[in-house]
Amino acid sequence: MNAQSVVDYAVFDLIADALTTHGYCILPQLLPPALTHDLYRRVARLDEHNDLSQAGIGREQQYQLNEKIRTDETRWLDPSNSIDQAYLTHMANFRLAMNQRLFLGLFDYESHYAHYPSGAFYKRHVDAFKGESNRVLTTVMYLNPFWQTRDGGQLQIYDINNDNLIVSVEPEMGTFVVFLSEQFPHEVLPSKRDRYSIAGWFRVQAPLQAPMI
Repeated sequence: MNAQSVVDYAVFDLIADALTTHGYCILPQLLPPALTHDLYRRVARLDEHNDLSQAGIGREQQYQLNEKIRTDETRWLDPSNSIDQAYLTHMANFRLAMNQRLFLGLFDYESHYAHYPSGAFYKRHVDAFKGESNRVLTTVMYLNPFWQTRDGGQLQIYDINNDNLIVSVEPEMGTFVVFLSEQFPHEVLPSKRDRYSIAGWFRVQAPLQAPMI
């Protein structure tokens, strides 16, 4: 076992304990710094080349654009891109680690880059309604060098029982957030400069996806 494996095991233990106790975990750094910077350069290039699309709400037949709710731009990660695949590989290891520690039955992971131009926001919402989605864990990886509080764009996480603010997260470079998708309403405050991240969701198999026995 190498030193990196020891670090990974310790971090996975910390995350699992935090999810069990609080339902969320915030880490100042999860990935190797070199990969974090590669991801930043990748999404910045996508933005520069206008390769991101205006985000909507809902899925499939319910999908729609609604600028009163969200005004960010997104693009799904591409496994054929080496940088995207490196991130997805880390998340695959994360999925296995959480399944081993918490028996969540996580089956797969979907993720997209997100760009919030100046003035963009995402109003309060929940990523999964109880019993109506196969999303279990939400993740956010922030890719913003030299971010300042005055730049806005904070992730606000609320208590689902009383709407009180639990924590405000600065979208600083390398910060990684994970929380239970059904239990935490959250929003992104208006950003005052370009704000980049990767949003993702670990999912369990929906009933229609389950193999027949």
